Amino acid sequence: MGKTKNHSDRVAAEMLEMAMALRGHGLLSNADMGQIQALCAPPPIYNAETVVQIRTTKAQMSQSVFASFLNVSVSAVQKWESPKSGKHPSGSSAKLLQLIEKKGVEAVAT
Repeated sequence: MGKTKNHSDRVAAEMLEMAMALRGHGLLSNADMGQIQALCAPPPIYNAETVVQIRTTKAQMSQSVFASFLNVSVSAVQKWESPKSGKHPSGSSAKLLQLIEKKGVEAVAT
């Protein structure tokens, strides 16, 4: 997994570098640059309290519905919400949580 993460980080950094070069030549709008920066930025690390807050206030879902919505196991959500587990969402799950936190469930609902 470490190799994939390093590859993803490198690709994101190269994409951001290219976007900045295009912006420097006036070929990329401020809005497009903002979207690229948002895509390239890693999601925050969510602690247990924040995961519970997002699930209960923003998403207003039970653990099982939330797990299904994020396409993860109920056990994963339970671990994320337990301060003693030391587990937190990462990758696409963290990115989805970030979207839900900022824009609501509607932003990721199909």
